[in-house]
Amino acid sequence: MASVRTRATGGGTQRGGFRVARALASPIGVVITLPLLVAAVGIGILLVGRDATRGAADAMARHQLAEQAASVRADVAFALDQAEPLLVRLAALADRARPVEDVLPRLHDLLVGRAGVAFVSISFADGTFRGAALADGGKLELQESAPGSRTRYVVDHGALNIVAREAADYDPRTRGFYTLAARSGKRVWTEPYTFFRTHETGITCAEPVFDASHQLVAVLTVDFHVRALSSYVARPALDEARSIVFAKDGIVLAAPTAPELGEDRLLRAGDLHDPALEALLAQPAADSLWFAELATRDGEYLASVAPIGGARAGVAVPLDWYVATVVPARTLLGPTHRLERSAIVASGGALAIAIALALVLAWNLVRMRKQVATSREEARTAQRRARELGSYRLVGKLGTGGMGEVWRAEHRLLARSVAIKLIRPEVMDDPEAVEEVRERFRREAQTLASMKSRHTIALFDYGVAEDGVFFYVMELLDGLDLESLVLRYGPQPAARVIGMLVQACASLAEAHDAGLLHRDIKPPNLVLCRAADEVDVVKLLDFGIVQTANVPERPSASQLGELPDTPRLTRLGATLGTPGFMAPEQILGMQLDGRADLYALGCVAWWLLTGKEVFARDAGEARLSRAHIYDELPSLRAAAPGWIPDELEAAIASCLAKDLDDRPADARALAARLRAIAIPPEHEWSERRAVSWWRDYKPPAPVPDLPSAEVQVIVPRSA
Repeated sequence: MASVRTRATGGGTQRGGFRVARALASPIGVVITLPLLVAAVGIGILLVGRDATRGAADAMARHQLAEQAASVRADVAFALDQAEPLLVRLAALADRARPVEDVLPRLHDLLVGRAGVAFVSISFADGTFRGAALADGGKLELQESAPGSRTRYVVDHGALNIVAREAADYDPRTRGFYTLAARSGKRVWTEPYTFFRTHETGITCAEPVFDASHQLVAVLTVDFHVRALSSYVARPALDEARSIVFAKDGIVLAAPTAPELGEDRLLRAGDLHDPALEALLAQPAADSLWFAELATRDGEYLASVAPIGGARAGVAVPLDWYVATVVPARTLLGPTHRLERSAIVASGGALAIAIALALVLAWNLVRMRKQVATSREEARTAQRRARELGSYRLVGKLGTGGMGEVWRAEHRLLARSVAIKLIRPEVMDDPEAVEEVRERFRREAQTLASMKSRHTIALFDYGVAEDGVFFYVMELLDGLDLESLVLRYGPQPAARVIGMLVQACASLAEAHDAGLLHRDIKPPNLVLCRAADEVDVVKLLDFGIVQTANVPERPSASQLGELPDTPRLTRLGATLGTPGFMAPEQILGMQLDGRADLYALGCVAWWLLTGKEVFARDAGEARLSRAHIYDELPSLRAAAPGWIPDELEAAIASCLAKDLDDRPADARALAARLRAIAIPPEHEWSERRAVSWWRDYKPPAPVPDLPSAEVQVIVPRSA
């Protein structure tokens, strides 16, 4: 009887489960259950989506603020970095004997187009002051003053005209920038201070100039004040955003609007009458990018602050500087808040929203699947076209230069290994530079094609790829450049260096005969290689900045300290070449002849024999350039660790002469002089010794730079 009761109970449970299932599957059950389920899912999705939306909005706001701060920081850093090239050019004008008619127009030209720079000046030790200033309305005002008087000028259609002569009590020797530079004896940045007469807050990069007896001759300055720097923060990319540059102690260096205080005191946050900026500057500063939420009397704000810091113009800035951006919270987060309110209202119709979301999701999935399928088909088509039309297959990157990349490649039909040079993609993406770069690239290819010397790298092909990238194909060299040679194996024997220089002279002689100047002779552009059974073969490459020679009247050494009065030579910033391997006349932007390349070849010889450059780079590019123009040549014998014949030392010294007339007449004359040097047997670089060296030489294994060689194929068309 008990067992019968148990079976009856089990059967009842099963029937109850079936009844529930039938009820849920019934129309009424579906009407009730499905909306409840969809509503529950909708509410869950709503809560999760709200949190995700808030997180994404916060991350997006931080990203936008960080990008704005980084943009302003880069602009301000660029403005301050203009101090170094300006000081180099001012140094060439720091001669009290030069007439004002010569100096002031040059100061005018230096300041034109220098966004952020307010003033450039030369203050002489006798109290004389010459300067160019950015005046109201963006005009440039020039002046020369001495204790007790001042003359103001303007440049009109290239002529220097006097505006006024007046009494003045300005003496630069009493100003802080002068005393700081004179006391430091080197380039310095001042702390923020108020400028004379205008009372504007600013900062100065100052550098003293000394004569041969280390007596102070002048102090050079490049000034930046609030009004000039504020041009970088006046129009931020974000709506209703304001950016500001300030020092750690609250001094304002750039602001959306820079008020004129009319008194001799530093600009601070309170002078801006901006509650958001005042609240921001009240926050403690940090050493890295940070964000803040600000509550002010006119609303809530979001802010990002990034330190500028670092060295500017080769000298550490003395203060901790920061760039900050504040934007109303409603600007960045307003759309998110409106979305939340809309979502809450929409939650009452959870079923309809769920269905709509499902439809949208399904449509998006279908569309994405179609896009993926289309993209895959396009990729397969591109690969098929590359396999059918391509002549070369890129294997691995060999190096990157100023405007191009060099790749190891193989010809698909001939199976010959070559080197391919092409314009780097990031260069091609710059619309302003693309035409100039393409023209230089084309000229380099034509130059190489015209060269027949076995010591100039051979050109095989030239053309344009399907995507518009210019390229040319040249011989693949088995060896290493002279910079790598010295870095890996140290200074080279004198006899071996003589052989290298003679071969380089052969390439230069052909180029100079054709009226072509290389202008960038340096160790990385000379390759020591082996070809078949020959070893120690030198090849000259990289004619990317080659120039047609236009030989002027020969300048003397005294002219190298001046800026010649020709339109071409005033553009010193456009000089091309490599610091440390440039002749004085090339640094100064003067017209060149083949002896400029011989000067650079002398610098290469110095590198090969000593493992160092002629003048050290430690003091910075500006000091290095001045050393090549003015400094006495150091002792090669003292710098070289090995045996140096007197004739070789004299030949290199003649190449490095400041005066062009003291250098060899041409590359052939230098080669003849080098061949005439007698080498004792114990120092000879014999063929057996060279072959032994190359037998032991093992080049580094190339690392493929391509994820798929099939995709990275150059497809040439007619050049």
